[in-house]
Amino acid sequence: MSFSPLASPGATRAVLEAHGLATKHRLGQNFLVNDHVIGRILDLAEPSPDDLVFEVGPGIGTLTCALLPRAGAVVAVEADRSLAPVLRATCAAWRDSFALVLGDALRVGADDLRRAAASLGLAGVPTDPTMLVANLPYQVAATVILDTLQQMPSVGRCVCMVQKEVADRISAVPGTKAYGAYTVKLGLYAEVTGRFEVGPANFMPPPHVDSSVVRLDRVRPCDPATGEPLTDAQRALCAGVVDAAFAQRRKTIRNSMGARGFDKDAVDAALAAVGIPGTRRAETLSVADFVGLALALEEAS
Repeated sequence: MSFSPLASPGATRAVLEAHGLATKHRLGQNFLVNDHVIGRILDLAEPSPDDLVFEVGPGIGTLTCALLPRAGAVVAVEADRSLAPVLRATCAAWRDSFALVLGDALRVGADDLRRAAASLGLAGVPTDPTMLVANLPYQVAATVILDTLQQMPSVGRCVCMVQKEVADRISAVPGTKAYGAYTVKLGLYAEVTGRFEVGPANFMPPPHVDSSVVRLDRVRPCDPATGEPLTDAQRALCAGVVDAAFAQRRKTIRNSMGARGFDKDAVDAALAAVGIPGTRRAETLSVADFVGLALALEEAS
């Protein structure tokens, strides 16, 4: 079974040559050319006709063409304007359910995606994205995932190809080198529910790094005392505590937070309230630990 008509070296090369892009190395893109990998991405994402898929960096449409027959619609954001005519051609069979937004994914907001989706006029398909599925540009991958979860509450799932080191940060557990502030802040919005590795040979040209596909499903941490989901303000408070705690990784959490402006007496009281020794370092604390600490600080203020 074929998932994408573009997921092979020959098909990709033909599209690039047809549009005069075969030698445009300035694009800095590594095109996915393994249809089996596309199938595994679809298995993780599980798109349905009820989904509006948000895609970042569609390139020539290799993954897009696999998503469109399975999703209600796809809204893609592409920074390189020279790829617009390519996408119009490769996605022509699904023009009624495909919208392209040209721009920087870090500057395109939920309102832009909503307008693009609404322009399709599809009955039964939401105008707010329900999932992010993308082979992300590596330099912005971590930021795009966290920004999407923070700014688009309608997105319940993210399935993204990222550099292996980014996937390690996303998937890290307390006490490991990859575990850091980004891991914890991401954990305030989602949990990793799937992952697989993708080697350089699956791309054209092969990148100099290994890749991974990760699936994240949205979660909403709760107040351990009340069981109530955290408010947006409480999650923002948690993120501030996390940034302060990790600001100086070699210091204890008490000293690191003190150096970032937190009153050490208040930190001591909050740590005692949640049973965390002040001698612990940030990388040893779980997401739940940080939630408890932030709420204890909120209570004491």
